[in-house]
Amino acid sequence: QVQVVESGGGLVQAGGSLRLSCTASELTFSNYAMAWFRQAPGKEREFVAAISGRGWTTYYSDSAKGRFTISRDNVKSTVSLQMSSLKPEDTAVYYCAVARDRVATTTETDYNHWGQGTQVTVSS
Repeated sequence: QVQVVESGGGLVQAGGSLRLSCTASELTFSNYAMAWFRQAPGKEREFVAAISGRGWTTYYSDSAKGRFTISRDNVKSTVSLQMSSLKPEDTAVYYCAVARDRVATTTETDYNHWGQGTQVTVSS
């Protein structure tokens, strides 16, 4: 059974940085694209960033572009999200997700294994 576990969330001041990490087990990690989504209170879950299985292709939401960087280490079966210049509107629960195949997409339904989420709170 695939297990997805996020870590690295916390409280940070506006303008600060935070790095989220995610590990996925019981799968051949490089065969699957990975992504980060987030859900703010009272809002629907939204796409943040995605990376293809080999790490050659990345996608970002408009809000993440230029501030967040997604990366992966296929030896350690981890994916990370480096977040900088954080804003209060980045406050959300951040979820790591495993895609159905190696192709990265921005579509939530293309991801079928999810972590429990990690809280990121940005204070003003």
